[in-house]
Amino acid sequence: MSREGYAEGALVGVLTPEPLDRILDYRAPEGGVREGAFVEVPLGPRRVLGVVWGAGRGDWDPAKVRAVNRVLDAPPMREELREFLTRAGAYTLTPMSMMLRLATRAPGLFDPPSMRKLYALGDREPERMTEARKNVLAVLEEFGGARFSLKELAEHAGVSSGVVKGLVTQGAVREIEAPRDVPYPALDSARPGKPLSADQEAAAARLVEAVRTGRYSTTLLKGVTGSGKTEVYLEAVAACLAQGRQALVLLPEIALTAEFLTRVEARFGARPAEWHSGATGAERRRLWRMVAEGGASLVVGARSALFLPFRDLGLVVVDEEHDTSYKQEDGVAYHARDMAVLRASIAGASVVLASATPALETWANAEAGKYARLDLPARFGAAELPEMHAIDMRAEDLPGTEWISPTLRRQVQARIGKGEQSLLFLNRRGYAPVTICRACGHQVGCPHCDARMVEHRFQKRLVCHQCGETAPVPEACPDCGEAGKMAAVGPGVERLAEEAARVFEGARIAVLSSDLFGSARALKARIEEIAQGGADIVIGTQLVAKGHNFPLLTLVGAIDADLGLQGSDLRAAERTFQLMRQVSGRAGRAEAKGLALLQTFQPEHRVIRAILTGQEEAFWAAEAAEREATAMPPYGRLAGIIISAPAPAPAFDLGSHLARADAALRRVGAVVYGPAPAPIARIRGRHRVRMLVKAPKGAPIQAAITDWLSGLKLPNGVRLAVDIDPQSFY
Repeated sequence: MSREGYAEGALVGVLTPEPLDRILDYRAPEGGVREGAFVEVPLGPRRVLGVVWGAGRGDWDPAKVRAVNRVLDAPPMREELREFLTRAGAYTLTPMSMMLRLATRAPGLFDPPSMRKLYALGDREPERMTEARKNVLAVLEEFGGARFSLKELAEHAGVSSGVVKGLVTQGAVREIEAPRDVPYPALDSARPGKPLSADQEAAAARLVEAVRTGRYSTTLLKGVTGSGKTEVYLEAVAACLAQGRQALVLLPEIALTAEFLTRVEARFGARPAEWHSGATGAERRRLWRMVAEGGASLVVGARSALFLPFRDLGLVVVDEEHDTSYKQEDGVAYHARDMAVLRASIAGASVVLASATPALETWANAEAGKYARLDLPARFGAAELPEMHAIDMRAEDLPGTEWISPTLRRQVQARIGKGEQSLLFLNRRGYAPVTICRACGHQVGCPHCDARMVEHRFQKRLVCHQCGETAPVPEACPDCGEAGKMAAVGPGVERLAEEAARVFEGARIAVLSSDLFGSARALKARIEEIAQGGADIVIGTQLVAKGHNFPLLTLVGAIDADLGLQGSDLRAAERTFQLMRQVSGRAGRAEAKGLALLQTFQPEHRVIRAILTGQEEAFWAAEAAEREATAMPPYGRLAGIIISAPAPAPAFDLGSHLARADAALRRVGAVVYGPAPAPIARIRGRHRVRMLVKAPKGAPIQAAITDWLSGLKLPNGVRLAVDIDPQSFY
């Protein structure tokens, strides 16, 4: 066979997603096998999925090497994707088995092609409505006409498959014979887009030129909110599709996809493929296979879409590239923005990083000439940037139990009178962050975490935002037993909504917070309703800062602009600046002029001043100089080490041992700090200890950490995780 093929009986190395952290030797099956082929192999008594990664190593007893069971019916994994997984795994210090798991996350991927039964909403009412039947119909309605497998629909609705079949008999649910996988509708790249301004045309031309070269490039597309960045990068998508290549657009929030899909459909005449947690298993399987076969030309998705098996990836757009949700903290700790650049560099694709407030890392790369930079300094059409002012809370006459200042109240009332919308922004979910006993001072905490339980009054529960533990709101103090003394302290969006309902009597109030919606589709529907005028006052968390367009919204009031400035987070100033600029940009996106008011007790703070004056370049330059002076990212390297154990002592003992045995780190100029208790020292009953490795920018930190941790035997119950380029330090 060719150099990429292995004849029957030849030794091949197979990577599996099983937690073995090594490539296993097998014999090629009858007819041979190609490199990259998906195969089924025996592993102990089980049969598992694997990918032929190359030639076998031959370091196993030849008599014990077993044969590949069968080659699966799927396009082989391309060399480009295998290289990406290998390099991403090496960068993040992730075992290759876990990397392969990321690239095969769709149910039934390797079932043979066939017809199957899918279930959708029917056109009749059932003769008798039960709670179980109501649940099935509610799931079908919520997913907007999506088709489910029998098992999937029953699981979503929490019922037996018999309930679904009973609804089929009565015509309330339709049973459809459908091919397992069909290509997505073709997108028309020649279809004209919206008229562009001169600035937009110039930026679009540069992006199109970069795509047409067919070579790797990365461009920062920096445009003020409302400047039309989406229309600009859709021109690059059109150029990519015209070449017959595939494009990927990453969005930070599922709730953003509804509006974006509508815009794509208007631009190209058909909807793209979607990849995110809101998609059904059947949709994810279809997309995975169609991406590999070339039956999907444009994918819109969450960060994990980066690991799809694209046949010919020509463009990756990372929209709102500064957003913190692009960093995955659990399992494989990777940053989608950085991995997008890596994947594109291997595939010979263009990258567009779009943001009104780019991450400092991106800004610095553009300043250094590593990335190209395009600016859109003005809003599109008649829309103007909002005026921005601070409300000095030290001068406001406001009781300690209220949070909407008299100045902000007057402005909201004026908007209600004109039929316009106002947004009150507070980045705190729930009703109140702390519940305290006024008799003994006890604060209600989570039994499994070192975190306070947050009252969610709409749900009538206390919730731990670390582990998800819930409990009823106590009538009496759990510590001293005194009844009637429990008090909610501090505001959350639910408490703010309560105050707004009292202050603005008769106003229609909508609360947008991720925990208040059972599904992404329900959240999308509510956002669309608000955009069409379904509320006078919107009260929201950072969810509302992520690219939503509310045409009637002319006033934004940030209730606590100082909130993000508290603490010692490396990125506190940067994130506060980004969040306040982004949320302020929700105002005045149509023809009416917008106003953004920031309630602050520190109007003289450098971050607040930068937000108000709009001196963004001066802010980034000052922030960069501060980081450079302390050799912190992006001018130095960091890696977080998180050790957890059922009790504190084993975690600290391991941390202390590692701190003493740091020769491998010192050889590359790295320093290790800690061990120290994590800011949230216990989560889900496990005690957590953090260490921080700091190294010069060019230091081979991954190799040094690998050397440092090599041969380490973890005690029973102790876990260790490495986070390269950590974004948070909780």
